[in-house]
Amino acid sequence: MLRPKIPTNPTPTGLVTPPAVIEPTAIIPATPPPAPAQVAPAAPVASRPTIQLTPGTALALVGGGTAVVLVVGTVLVSLLLAVAITGASLAVVAVVLRLLLADLRKGR
Repeated sequence: MLRPKIPTNPTPTGLVTPPAVIEPTAIIPATPPPAPAQVAPAAPVASRPTIQLTPGTALALVGGGTAVVLVVGTVLVSLLLAVAITGASLAVVAVVLRLLLADLRKGR
């Protein structure tokens, strides 16, 4: 039957030169690095306003999140419905065209 041909790699026959040896060189800085500057201790942080969730605020956040989920869900379902209606319409058109073409062929 059919047998795959496996290619073989030929052995090198020419002169092989060894790779060049690269010797590392030492880097000596000309001037010493400057001493780190003294950092003053940080001043106490002024009290920042904190956000406090009251029951009304929490209820508003939950209501807003629910509204966003409902709107996004409605949009996605309507897009899916539009695709389904388009597909069904194209299927009906295909069946009608097929019947029309079959009637034309019989009429000859």
